Amino acid sequence: MIGVRQRFTPLQRLLHWLMAVCILAMLFIGVGMVSTVMPKYLTLVSIHKPLGIAAQLSHYALYVLMIGMPLLGWGMLSAAAYPVVLFGGVYLPAILPQSDSLHTLLWNAHFYFAFVFFALVLLHVAAALFQALVRRDGVFEAMAPVSTHHEVALAE
Repeated sequence: MIGVRQRFTPLQRLLHWLMAVCILAMLFIGVGMVSTVMPKYLTLVSIHKPLGIAAQLSHYALYVLMIGMPLLGWGMLSAAAYPVVLFGGVYLPAILPQSDSLHTLLWNAHFYFAFVFFALVLLHVAAALFQALVRRDGVFEAMAPVSTHHEVALAE
């Protein structure tokens, strides 16, 4: 069908927007916890900015960080012998042995990858706005939470 933009399924869109809300909340909470921007930030941004040039590569990086950041945090807390408590009082088991040096290594990794994650999220939002406002090619509408045109679901 010419002129009809395919649309992601409702489940795909729900997962996308749910992850977006969770990631944004996590990023702002992380920034609040750290509450300072070190001079190394600009160096990290300049090193990792090329990740966002290719949309496919930046999506892979986002997926890696969406999975890797919680695991780094869990490992970091395990190495410091801090309990990881989920909602409802459910405790996660330690995944690493207690170690001050390992905790420091993982804390630093978590800290610096958070800046990379934040930069990738900003780049993703900028790309989405570019698609919606400048190119107007229907890419944004394919992932929009609600339909604005007559589209066909990708699953069909």
